[in-house]
Amino acid sequence: MKNPAPLAAKPANIAFIGLGVMGGAMARHLGHAGHNLIIYNRTTARAEAWQAANADITVRVASSPADAAVGADVVITCVGNDDDLADVVLSPNGAFSTLRRGALFIDHTTVSARIARQIAVEGRDKELLCVDAPVTGGQSGVESGTLGIMCGGSVKAVDAARPVLEAYAKRVVHVGKSGAGQTAKMANQMCIAGAIAGLSEAIRFAQLAHLDLDKVFEAISAGAAQSWQMDNRFHTMARDEFDFGFAVDLMRKDLGLAMDEARTIGASVPLTALVDQFYVDIQAMGYGREDTSALIRRLPRRRGTK
Repeated sequence: MKNPAPLAAKPANIAFIGLGVMGGAMARHLGHAGHNLIIYNRTTARAEAWQAANADITVRVASSPADAAVGADVVITCVGNDDDLADVVLSPNGAFSTLRRGALFIDHTTVSARIARQIAVEGRDKELLCVDAPVTGGQSGVESGTLGIMCGGSVKAVDAARPVLEAYAKRVVHVGKSGAGQTAKMANQMCIAGAIAGLSEAIRFAQLAHLDLDKVFEAISAGAAQSWQMDNRFHTMARDEFDFGFAVDLMRKDLGLAMDEARTIGASVPLTALVDQFYVDIQAMGYGREDTSALIRRLPRRRGTK
C-alpha cells in the first residue's frame, strides 16, 4: 500500500535544506503554520543561528541531508546551484537516500531544467512526488508570505505541494511537467532584466534632460510604461540605492541558465545576451553583490563622463 501524500488538514513532518535569505524565511513560515520542522544547512552555524533566532519554533537540526529526510513527509530545498542541489539530494548522503516512498520533494532553487528533470526521474523509483518550484517576489515577498511560485511536475505532485507552499506564497501556478517551473523562472528573469535595462536608460535620459524625476514618474507610471520595477526601483535607482537583496551575481547565474536553455531549444534571446553583458560591466566595476537595479551604474550621469 502506498503512503499517502501530506494533507492540509494535519501538520506535516518537513525537512528544510538551505537556510539562506529565502530558505530561512520559508522555514519560519512553515514553523509558524504548525508543521514539524527538521532543518539542515551545509554551514552548521547558520542552522544553529536560525534555531536561536526562532526560539518559538520547535525544530531539530539535522547532521546531513540524509539525516534530515529520515521520517519526513516533505523535503524542501533552497540552495545555490545545480551542483549544490545534486549534492544535497542525489549524493550517497543526500535526502533521496533516506526519504520514504511516496513522500513529497519540493525544490525552490533556481537551477537548470535539466537537473529538475533528472531529480524527477531519480524520484520515480521511490514513487516520490517531485516539484520544481522556483519563486518570484524576492526577499520582501518571502518575508511577507506573498511569493509567486511556478511549479513543474505532475498534477498529483503539485496538488500535494499546494497546502505546504501556501504558508509563504500568494500565488501557486502549475506551469507544466518536470522542469517547466525552471524554464518559466528563466522567462521571468529575462523579463526583469529587460525592464531594468530600459528603466536605467530612461532615468539617465530624464536626468540629462534636467527633468523633475518626481514629475516624470507621476506622468508615466500609470501608463503603458508601468512595471513592478518602475514602481519599486525608479526612485531608488535615481538616488543610487542598491541594497535590496537580489544580487547582480545571482542575476548573471539566472541569465546564464536562460541562455543555455535557449541554445538547447533553439530560441533567439539577443536582448537577454546583451543585458547579461551589461551586468558583466557592473561586476567589473565591483558591484556584483548589489541589487540588479545597479545596472544604471554603467550609464554616465553627465555628458562626457563615465
